[in-house]
Amino acid sequence: MTLPTTLPAVTVVIPTRNRPQLLRRAIRSALVQDYLGPLDVLVVYDGTKPEDGLLEEFPGRVRVVTNTRTEGLAGARNTGILAATGALVAFLDDDDWWRQDKLSAQVAAYVAAGRPTLVTTAMTVDFDGRLSDRLAGTDRVGVAALLRSRMAMLHSSSFLFDRGALVRLGLVDETAPGSQNEDWDLLLRVAKEGDIVHVDEPLVVVSWGRGSFFARRWAGRNASLGWMLQRHPEIRGDRIGRSRVYGQLAFGEAALGHRGRACGLAGAALRTRPVQWRAWIAIPVAVYPPSSEWVMNVLHRYGRGV
Repeated sequence: MTLPTTLPAVTVVIPTRNRPQLLRRAIRSALVQDYLGPLDVLVVYDGTKPEDGLLEEFPGRVRVVTNTRTEGLAGARNTGILAATGALVAFLDDDDWWRQDKLSAQVAAYVAAGRPTLVTTAMTVDFDGRLSDRLAGTDRVGVAALLRSRMAMLHSSSFLFDRGALVRLGLVDETAPGSQNEDWDLLLRVAKEGDIVHVDEPLVVVSWGRGSFFARRWAGRNASLGWMLQRHPEIRGDRIGRSRVYGQLAFGEAALGHRGRACGLAGAALRTRPVQWRAWIAIPVAVYPPSSEWVMNVLHRYGRGV
């Protein structure tokens, strides 16, 4: 398609905390985009002081602010959204990076679709050097799909928002326990107003290494799933979605050593949908909780999670 003569400005928001080398990789991947419109990078330091010398490394191309809202990823992103100058805001986690044509492909889709609230892309999962592509198989994502699944390939590091529409919709919810599942909540809130436009190419590389801040914090993950069920009760109304969440909760309780709760939730998941594999895996993990680490490593090797 033919892009407009004046391309919209993009602000890339990168929250960070104590990962200077990864942060620089993320910044570089944003700055080398082949997108021809205006682009700036806004680094939001969350719970840490800004690094000396970062601005000198990227003169005139990077701005630095400190999170002034709730500590955590959600508050840091909101600080960046409110400080952004671009008509479009892109999220990028500090341990992820973009392929060079990511923004140009998304802006083309944004213009072609009539300037929707959100455009996403598929992703490549990098688990300790093993790469796995995760595609959605569609160019539109609606509420029904997101009730059944988080659709992990729509990773937050792929999010490109119309900033005005996002502000009207409401910022990232800072009440999410541990800043987890706030991205699923945001996807659902967007989809309830209209389909999400999706570029089904793996243009974001997402790190799922053992050093992830969120990958294995089971108590927080389970609390955030309960939070999602309260905010979006429609998930319980979808048989597949309800079974999936109960299976995830069962695995989390099993990993925490809560055998009774794990087996009860696994049973609820299987009564809803007998093929719910998360529930079947949770039962042996409940017997030997340390096995949860092995299970997660195997799943992550193939770009999957619980």
